[in-house]
Amino acid sequence: MMERRRFAALAAAAFALAAVPGCTAEPSAPGGPLPQATSTASPGPAGAVVPGDPDVISTGLDAPWAIAFHEGVPLISERDSGRILELDDAGNTREAGMIQDAAGRGEGGLLGIAVRDGSLFTYFTAGTENRIERRELSGGPGSLTLGPATTVLDGIPAGPIHNGGRIAFGPDGLLYATTGDAGDRENAQDRDALAGKILRMTTDGDAPEDNPFPGSLVYSYGHRNPQGIAWDSSGTLYASEFGQNTWDELNVITPGGNYGWPEVEGIAGEEGFIDPVQQWDPGDASPSGIAVAGGSIFIANLRGERLREVPLDGLDSSTEHLAAEYGRLRDVVTAPDGTLWVLTSNTDGRGTPGPEDDRVLALRIG
Repeated sequence: MMERRRFAALAAAAFALAAVPGCTAEPSAPGGPLPQATSTASPGPAGAVVPGDPDVISTGLDAPWAIAFHEGVPLISERDSGRILELDDAGNTREAGMIQDAAGRGEGGLLGIAVRDGSLFTYFTAGTENRIERRELSGGPGSLTLGPATTVLDGIPAGPIHNGGRIAFGPDGLLYATTGDAGDRENAQDRDALAGKILRMTTDGDAPEDNPFPGSLVYSYGHRNPQGIAWDSSGTLYASEFGQNTWDELNVITPGGNYGWPEVEGIAGEEGFIDPVQQWDPGDASPSGIAVAGGSIFIANLRGERLREVPLDGLDSSTEHLAAEYGRLRDVVTAPDGTLWVLTSNTDGRGTPGPEDDRVLALRIG
């Protein structure tokens, strides 16, 4: 395939660079007033994405969930198989290891991954709990292997729905994790529960001294099923969130903030709760992974089957890319060469897979 052959040029540059956080965008204005409006979306190709078809990086993935980079080598988690795959410079896959305890049902399984200091961090469902583990990565490109597991955090409530599952390292070097309410909505307002939260911890699973609630991993609460997290260059944290039947959300995360679930959904204007900066009908969104690059937030949408771009200088507006072209989109990350990598999600039991699904796509941004 011509598109896939173009990947060789992209990969040569990507593999030569170490992974970097997606925090290269222009600063937003934390502390200033935030727009409180429903999205006014433009369906065209305007925005930071360079017009043109995406390059096809890899095909034939089985319910992939997340992408991370280890010294320039792409790693992918597969939700149902529990496999960690590495990609070579032609987009071919190789199993680097398997998370044996990952036993998902419904939305559970092997979910988010992150890499730090030569270790792979995984978030996965194991029976009645979600767990974060750390494993050393050994070997080089084409021969990566996973070492024994060290538990970072266990006891996160799990269920067939609403497991959250995204993990990422912030610009402060700490590990952040999104957790869903696991189907028990009251978890979200209970600050003693790990569910329905964004958590912040050290690589050993300890609570940093400057967390908003002393001795607690809770960084923000009142979340239904937060999915994507990313930071801009000023350190502002953004998170996408699945709503119920009314509104999906894009939130600016304030330490200690209460985002309202289950008391409110979407923009409510109620005292004590922080409103999202943008909201969408779930049929047009179901926002999953997010990335910050080129002065915008990019949001992969599942039911909405599109990549939504929200400019950092206009958080109440958006532009749509790839709408209904590649099906459900699960994750978006900034690759080491500066391109956006988008992960499709059509083999997860809810999509309609094509002959090459699932795929990794690459988009250039200007």
